[in-house]
Amino acid sequence: MQKILVIQTAFIGDVVLATGIVEKLHAFYPNAIIDILVRKGNESLFTKHPFIHQVVIWDKKSHKYRNLIRTIKQIRANQYTQLINLQRYAATGLITVFSGAKQTIGFNKNPFSLLFSKSIQHHFSNGQTELHEIERNHQLIAAFTDEIAAKPKLYPTIVDQNSIASYTEMPFICIAPASVWQTKQFPAQKWIDLIKALPSRYTIYLLGAPSDQELCTDLVVTDSFMRTHNLAGKLNFLASAALMQQAEMNYVNDSAPMHFASAVDAPVTAVYCSTIPAFGYGPLSTNSHIVEALETLPCRPCGIHGQKQCPEKHFNCAQKISIQQLLAVLTV
Repeated sequence: MQKILVIQTAFIGDVVLATGIVEKLHAFYPNAIIDILVRKGNESLFTKHPFIHQVVIWDKKSHKYRNLIRTIKQIRANQYTQLINLQRYAATGLITVFSGAKQTIGFNKNPFSLLFSKSIQHHFSNGQTELHEIERNHQLIAAFTDEIAAKPKLYPTIVDQNSIASYTEMPFICIAPASVWQTKQFPAQKWIDLIKALPSRYTIYLLGAPSDQELCTDLVVTDSFMRTHNLAGKLNFLASAALMQQAEMNYVNDSAPMHFASAVDAPVTAVYCSTIPAFGYGPLSTNSHIVEALETLPCRPCGIHGQKQCPEKHFNCAQKISIQQLLAVLTV
């Protein structure tokens, strides 16, 4: 029997995008056993996932290399026929090489790619030619599936749906205001201005991780209409996705919540500050919008992943975005 392992031990957004590979593999090999390797903390994305047999977890924060060896031993014991490595870093290259899988496939930028059964050239979008991350990932399996990349997909459970039921009784909008990278994050005052300008018929839910609670609390207290609610840290990944799926609109940064929206085909407006959609991580929902500064800025983009602070000190890539641009999507 075909037994496949997909490796993606990066951050949560990358793992969500990797689910497109799972969708395509299952479509072509419905009887195959498909497992996925993720970093500890991301495993809850796959609770009762219909196509994932086992989630292999690598704890990278505690005793990283000791746990790496333990993970390799577990993978070898599983005796995979195929291993698909979506990452380009040495640690996953070692996992791939020592996996014992009959066929190993990964990108040529991985330091150990010469030891893979098959190495695929990695093309990163240069800002001129757009290639979405799901298309880059799909190149690893195109030879034995087809040429069309599958969209990412998450499967909120009945428990997740029930946990958000009380929030969905009135029309609502979700805002995920935070980002790991400061120059990817729309400024707090801008979010406040948006909250004040949104039509009064909407309840507003703020989404995020436990670490985002302080930011979300600051946004709530500025709402004189008392219709904004801080849900940061109160919902798990799948419950957050389930809530976003039923929202009238979801406002997000270029960050993981955007990919959550894509994976449940939720309406989404992605606010791009220092980064650009042409890097290949844009929204994939049917009802999706990209909002960015209308003025061409010579300093944008200032990096692929964002910066801790604006190198030019003015943060015009965010400041030049108007609230009217964000409101306009509600009338589309």
